[in-house]
Formats: sequence, structure tokens, C-alpha cells
Amino acid sequence: MYGFEGPSAYINNELEQIKIKKIKDKNVYIGQFKWIALETRYFISSIMPKGQAEASMRLILEENNILENQYVQPACTIKPGTQRRYEYNLFMGPKSVKTLKTVGHNLDKAIYFGMFDIIAKPCLWLMNFIYEFIPNYGIAIIMLTIFTKLILWPLGTKSYRSMNEMKKIQPLMTEIREKHKGNKKKMNEEMMSLYKVYKINPMGGCLPMVVQIPVFFALYRMLYEAIELRHAPFFGWINDLSAPDRLFNFGFSIPFMEPPYGIPVLTIIMGGTMFLQQKMSPPPGDPAQAKMMMFLPIIFTVIFINFSSGLVLYWLVNNILSIAQQHYISKTTA
Repeated sequence: MYGFEGPSAYINNELEQIKIKKIKDKNVYIGQFKWIALETRYFISSIMPKGQAEASMRLILEENNILENQYVQPACTIKPGTQRRYEYNLFMGPKSVKTLKTVGHNLDKAIYFGMFDIIAKPCLWLMNFIYEFIPNYGIAIIMLTIFTKLILWPLGTKSYRSMNEMKKIQPLMTEIREKHKGNKKKMNEEMMSLYKVYKINPMGGCLPMVVQIPVFFALYRMLYEAIELRHAPFFGWINDLSAPDRLFNFGFSIPFMEPPYGIPVLTIIMGGTMFLQQKMSPPPGDPAQAKMMMFLPIIFTVIFINFSSGLVLYWLVNNILSIAQQHYISKTTA
């Protein structure tokens, strides 16, 4: 759901990952193959012909949801008294960049983190680099989050300063809305005049955040698919950073929660930090939008309740750092 699982191949020096739902539209791929494979979240099963060869890949999705990926060699004539030898390598194992690079055949290209791969790959390298010195992936995630936050600090500062200025003129904005609530055009004109007088860009708080979104998505995707986090302990009850955070194990089901059932401590704290961030930010101009925003921390808490604890840890640490930065900017610009 959050990463790729299914058939893939390295065709004509390009990675091809085929979504299951697309097999009905196209199930045969022809070209120069270095490998074909079946991928799950953490593992890959692949066949690699010795030497890049012209061949085809045929995908079959059977009625019982069994997926078959066939490597089809072109037919050839073997004359009497002659022989022809076909050689292949097989690899069935973890989707680890280090491991797949040792296999060769460009099999490491199978590790692809989507449109933000160019950001995610260096983040994965940095996380593993930190782990060499501090052998705890939970701490490595915290250090990685701090490092990315420091890089994006100037953008965050610009955003929070703009939000702080917006907060200062909030009473004046409320007054204009009340005065011209029956005339939207006049209200917008008054608002624009207010921004000009106080030299505030209403989009100033949003644009720097938009620039940071690719980094957040890249880290999110990388932490979801990194096999390094599979069964990796952090501390206390968190003994698997790839599994949901659960304290205790209840014998009954909980709404919106997938088994195992327990207390999602990290997720609840993360929801609390989102609520605190919301309180520190200026409320939206539209009252209906403001009411909707009030429910965001609850919505995000429910969404994150089944995410891996490594992902929740990243989001929690990022929220805490954002709160600290926002508080610092508020104090220095007061």
C-alpha cells in the first residue's frame, strides 16, 4: 500500500515495476533483460541470465491470486552434433542495497523509493552510517531526523516567522471578517490592504513548508521499506521498528486498530505534539476550516495507529523539533 510489491524487471537498462492491477492491461514485456523478479516489502526473488539477452517477461495472475512471473527465452534451433548452454543466477533474499550490490546484474536497482528516490537513498545511507557507530536503529532515526531538520532549518524559520506575524494581526483580521461578512469581495480587498500595510505575505508560512514536503515523503517511504528496521529493537516495549507500536497485548479488538491490540504510546504522544503545534499556529481565516483543522490531530493519530513504530518515531521527533523551533522564533520575534 505504501511501497511497491509485485513483479519487476530490469529491461533495456531501465527499472520496470508493474502494479498488480495493471497486469490485465499488459502482461508481456519484451527487451534486453538483466533480471526479472517478484518483490515483497522486504524481500526479492529474482532470476538473472548470464549476459544481457533479448527475451520476454510474461505475467500470469491466477484466479486464486497467485502471481507468476515467467522469463521466456526465444526459441532457437540446435543442429545435430551441436550443443547450447544457458546459464542463470538466482537470488532470493533481503532487499538490502549492500547485499544486492554484491550480487551484481544491477539487482540493487530493484530498491526504488518512488519519485523522491534521489532524496531517500542518501537518507538510507546516512541512517546505516549512523548505525555503524550507534548500533540502535531507533537512535539512528532520531539522529537522521535531527540532521534533516538542521538542513531545513532556514526554511522552517522563514515559515514560522511568517506565521508569527500572521498571529499578531489575527484580531484585525477577525474584525474585518465581522465587518464585511456579507460582502466577500470587500472583505478580501480589506485583507489585502492589511497585508500590504504590515508587509506580510499570506503564503509566506506555506511556501517554505511545501519545499520540505519532498523530504518528508522520501523519509516516510524509505523508513517504510528499509529492511534494516525489520525486527530491529529500539527500547522497552518497542522491539520491532517495522511493526506498530503496542504497549501490552489486549485480548479484545479496538476500533481502527489492526492486531496486535494494545496501547499505541508513541502514536498518542505524536497526536499530542500535533495538537500542541496547532495551538501554536494562527487559526485559519475560514471558521469552517478552523473547525476541520481541530480534528486533524485526531485523524492523524487514527491513521498512524497501524504504521510501523519507526515511521511514528520519525514523525514524533520531527514534531518535537518543529515545536522547539516555532517556540524559539516566537520568543525572538515577540
